[in-house]
Amino acid sequence: MELFQFRHSAFCEKVHLLLAAKGLSYSVKDVTPGVGQIELFQLTGQRQVPVLRDGEQLIADSSAIAMHLESKHPDPALLPSDAAERAHVLLLEDWADTALASSARMALLQGAAEDPVLRGALLPDATPSLLRNLIGAVPGDLLGGVGQLLPLERDSLIFALEQLLALLEQRPYLVGERPTLADVAVAAQLYLLRFPAVAGPQLASRGVAGVADQPRFEPLFQWRDELYRTLGRRPDGSEASAPAEAMPVG
Repeated sequence: MELFQFRHSAFCEKVHLLLAAKGLSYSVKDVTPGVGQIELFQLTGQRQVPVLRDGEQLIADSSAIAMHLESKHPDPALLPSDAAERAHVLLLEDWADTALASSARMALLQGAAEDPVLRGALLPDATPSLLRNLIGAVPGDLLGGVGQLLPLERDSLIFALEQLLALLEQRPYLVGERPTLADVAVAAQLYLLRFPAVAGPQLASRGVAGVADQPRFEPLFQWRDELYRTLGRRPDGSEASAPAEAMPVG
């Protein structure tokens, strides 16, 4: 398998977690925004990532990839067999991929505008040092309008994170007693708010001020990091072990 990705895309991270959960080995191809998307369009007929190449098949969109992997590699299952639980998981996945994703992306853009170290660390590895330094040196006030998170949007993000904490306070996972697609989708969006170790040493533990450094959200990021360990998420895409038990938040 081969995953076409943007390096710090939450939806690409979602696919990394899916592949880890299934214990599948794969390689990664970083797509350069712009010119690399032309090549991707020639290959797939569309420009968006993630795209998973599985043999002769090319599957675009993280949710479609999840369904493909669930069908082809059903064990361990990430969708419950119970209809009500399955519906709950799919609703949470959709919320994470839409409302939470929008808030997390805007919060990261604003955080990067305000933090030159974070801004530089988010650049591709191939970025020349001179350009990296120039971008990092741009005064934050000149980028103030980039990804501006309005107070109402920030309040909505904080509210959502507080509700996730409440859900996870007495249980190990969002739905049921084993990891599901809901946990994967939520964890992938939390990637943007405080970067886990797999993001690399420059980004690990950095994130959005007012969220990543808030003690009340520490249990949520601990849950995320424990889920990564449980699923066997590794930065190199090496084979992972099957999910194990995890401790509840708190």
